[in-house]
Amino acid sequence: MSQVLSTPPPTRTPVPADDDLAALAARHGLSVSGARPSLPRYVRQLWARRHFISAFATAKLTAQYSQAKLGQVWQVMTPLLNAAVYYFVFGVLLQTKKGVPDYVPFLVTGVFVWTFTQSSIMAGTRAISGNLGLVRALHFPRAALPLSFCLQQLQQLLFSMAALAVILLAFGVPPAASWVLAVPALVLQFTFNAGVSMIMARVGAKTPDIAQLMPFVLRTWMYVSGVMWSIDQLVGRHDDLPSWLGPVLQANPAAVYIDLMRFALIDSFDASRLPAHVWAIATGWALLAGVGGFIYFWKAEETYGRG
Repeated sequence: MSQVLSTPPPTRTPVPADDDLAALAARHGLSVSGARPSLPRYVRQLWARRHFISAFATAKLTAQYSQAKLGQVWQVMTPLLNAAVYYFVFGVLLQTKKGVPDYVPFLVTGVFVWTFTQSSIMAGTRAISGNLGLVRALHFPRAALPLSFCLQQLQQLLFSMAALAVILLAFGVPPAASWVLAVPALVLQFTFNAGVSMIMARVGAKTPDIAQLMPFVLRTWMYVSGVMWSIDQLVGRHDDLPSWLGPVLQANPAAVYIDLMRFALIDSFDASRLPAHVWAIATGWALLAGVGGFIYFWKAEETYGRG
């Protein structure tokens, strides 16, 4: 006769609910790893890392042409070669230089200023997706990356501005007190570029393929921004254009910052060629993109580098 021994079923430890775990973590002073800080605290964290942002931008700029024999000379040569190509295609073949005084300084200024915006946005698009190792390894406010890339492009523009000054003098454009206006124009443009870069950094972090589309978008934007041709000349020469087209083209933020720089540096580019309230428009674009882009980027802070 066999006796079957019945063993009691094993007791299971109850799994705490999510609410209980959250309460337990809060009771012991634990917080979510990588949680988004408040906006004022986020700004303070960025300011505390301002030296890292500056050093990172300078290091990236130095390493950019480290493999080239001419080194940092390409910082100036690249936009100059672009300007030479645009001069031949648009100024000579398409005759966009007709009616535009000081066309070479006009063109070179447009190319240099546009390159600043273009490069900042392209670098911002890849700021998170192209630096996932850094994002996942270290804890820091992620906005430091697009900001440092914009600062890198500003540093590169300042190198180019030295060549631009030589070109202005070579083509008979004398130094003037208005050159000081280039400083506030660059500050506003940098704020605008940084804001758009942060927007694109968040989009690029979620959809890396957007980096492949951006060159086509930026090229189209360049063609409608008056880089190689004069917007006011086009509007004044063609009466058959829609009445709304001229103000829209002139209010285009890229065109606004290009024209402000031309107004500051080229004496033949006077105030009559600027849209009305141009400084207010430039400030509005800078605040809209800078503040809006920063908040938009901050709202997804805890998602960067995950997934």
